[in-house]
Amino acid sequence: MLSGLHDRPVAAKVKPLEPEPLPHHGVGLDGALARFGERWEGGFSGSAGPRYLGFVTGGATPASVAGDWLTSAYDQNVVTRLDSSAVELERETVRWLAELLGIAGHSGMFVTGATMSNFVGLTLAREWLGERSGVSVAREGVGVLGDVVVLSGAPHSTVYKALSMTGLGRDRMRRVPVLDGREAVDVAALRAELERVGRPAVVVANAGTVNTGDFDDLRAVAALKESFPFWLHVDAAFGGLAVLSREHAPLLDGLAEADSVCVDLHKWLNVPYDAAVQFSRRPDLQVAVFQNAAAYLGWERSLRSDPSDTALSPRDEATGFPGEDPDPVHLTPESSRRLRALAAWFSLTAYGVDGHREIVERDIACARRFGAGLARIPGVRLLAPVRLNVVCFAVPGDVAAVAEAVAETGEAFLTTTVHDGVPALRAAFSNWRTEDSDVDRVLAALGRVLG
Repeated sequence: MLSGLHDRPVAAKVKPLEPEPLPHHGVGLDGALARFGERWEGGFSGSAGPRYLGFVTGGATPASVAGDWLTSAYDQNVVTRLDSSAVELERETVRWLAELLGIAGHSGMFVTGATMSNFVGLTLAREWLGERSGVSVAREGVGVLGDVVVLSGAPHSTVYKALSMTGLGRDRMRRVPVLDGREAVDVAALRAELERVGRPAVVVANAGTVNTGDFDDLRAVAALKESFPFWLHVDAAFGGLAVLSREHAPLLDGLAEADSVCVDLHKWLNVPYDAAVQFSRRPDLQVAVFQNAAAYLGWERSLRSDPSDTALSPRDEATGFPGEDPDPVHLTPESSRRLRALAAWFSLTAYGVDGHREIVERDIACARRFGAGLARIPGVRLLAPVRLNVVCFAVPGDVAAVAEAVAETGEAFLTTTVHDGVPALRAAFSNWRTEDSDVDRVLAALGRVLG
């Protein structure tokens, strides 16, 4: 499949299949591979390829694929250090990523994706709000908080999902005005809103918006913490890796002041799904929420100050803190965890900062080439400057029909969106394989569809 990736159709036409019965007599590995090829492989998209531009999807570098294979082969459950060094490998990888992002003071844990990373960050914000009022939401429930205010200029849809999952509620979000022609929050408007709120709140800042790749002024937003009490969560799902671009790295100034940060690795780091990291400056709040009080996980050993004490009191089980260096089982929602860090460890080790910088800077250059090329197609117009790696543009006619027609050429996959009330298409460049020739093929396909 990978040998023909450059030329296979980028998006597959999904056709309903007749259901097959549960196999009672196996056909072996070779038979299963053959059956997969006959029944399913042809319907898979070319999302690992260079012209899959609809979502911010990395293509999985060869080294990261090797790490992912070994992850499955070794099958480590990364919850405790009782039986494996896998936890330490994850911690090393997180330290590398924190250094890369300029947030070395933050701790971090691997999670499945940006949705779960935002969920953990906002759960910690919820617990921080309770701490400010002298209550524990993890123990007493979200009802003890009263009215919670969450502020953001252009929040991603997963932030609303996370608010729902935390129990805070989607309606707690208050949209703050953005700058004219931008998706970046108006910091003066944010200040005014914080003044109106007059109590501890949550602010969600953006480092790379989904439609235009725009950034809030993180330094200016963080500076507001000198005057107002709020938990600052930064959604840097793909934009965090802009730190690798010499030109765009200043956009991440102020990230180190965030209380929690979301970074997605199966996007611009080009490791396989699913892999993201949530960073935080308050691992103690993570323990308060996610601790798993199970004696068989070694919980009692890390909890007791006196190792000779073999008894656990009821109070210990209800409120105990699992030491200053807790295992992952106490830090994330999962009590069983795949070694997602291994693919990222392999990729960082194989290519280093310089190799990943080359990918990021080449993708940005490809996005600019694509944006410039759109000017040569009649009726097409950019809806925002190409700020990073996402190109948002309007086309004549029905946007959905144009997207479908482009997909049917097999040359590219673009997704529809709405930006500032205008139906649009968006192209996100984040694959390690994408080159100028791929950009030109996509432009040619779009030109044929619109011609």
